[in-house]
Amino acid sequence: MFFLVGGHTDPVIAADDVEARLGELADPERAAQEKRYLKSDLRHLGVRLPALREVAIVAATSLDREQTLALVEELWRPPVHERRMAAIEILIRNTPLLTADDLAVAERLIRASHTWAYVDVLAEKVVGGLILRYPPLTATLDAWVRDEDFWIRRTTLLALLPGVRAGDPDLARLTAYGEALVGEREFFIRKALGWVLRELSKSDPAWVTGWVRGHLPVVSGVTFREAVRHLPDREDLLAAYRTR
Repeated sequence: MFFLVGGHTDPVIAADDVEARLGELADPERAAQEKRYLKSDLRHLGVRLPALREVAIVAATSLDREQTLALVEELWRPPVHERRMAAIEILIRNTPLLTADDLAVAERLIRASHTWAYVDVLAEKVVGGLILRYPPLTATLDAWVRDEDFWIRRTTLLALLPGVRAGDPDLARLTAYGEALVGEREFFIRKALGWVLRELSKSDPAWVTGWVRGHLPVVSGVTFREAVRHLPDREDLLAAYRTR
């Protein structure tokens, strides 16, 4: 798939090849629908995600760290939705190649995303994956929780999901971030906090129940509904929430 120039993968040619393969899978009707749904200013091809992932996996195979980052950079540059999605999928596929310094790459992409469609997978799969491998990077999350960019604040929460799913939740940070963000008016922050609590409730319902009860006076409806979705005492909490 890749053309070698001077012994190295040429990211421009490789990225154009990825787009050509995606173009073969394009669906103009789906592209128009997706563009409206995401309220996107980008050009859309209308490629279904499973097919896009297949293209990205092939593109990511056998790349080293430097080649991965170069291809991601080139794919992201033009304003084409599927190129950017492919860049993210390649970065996810090759996250094990990344170093702690590459958190800056994920941060830059998140700040340039302006949509949950990119931010959520970057936050969970790339940032969360790096945090698991390099625990000192959590200090960066501690700074991000107060960032002016709400997508970065959302990332601090979603990056905790891999630890929750691995059975090793960072309850200290979830507590701290919950306190910092429970009063947020931004929908995407409220939703993310609820998602993390909902996921944790599958393994530690007592902790989540305690958190919800302790924050009934201030928790938003969006966060509350997500957090209690799987709790055994959901009805009691709903009653308490209605009469708070």
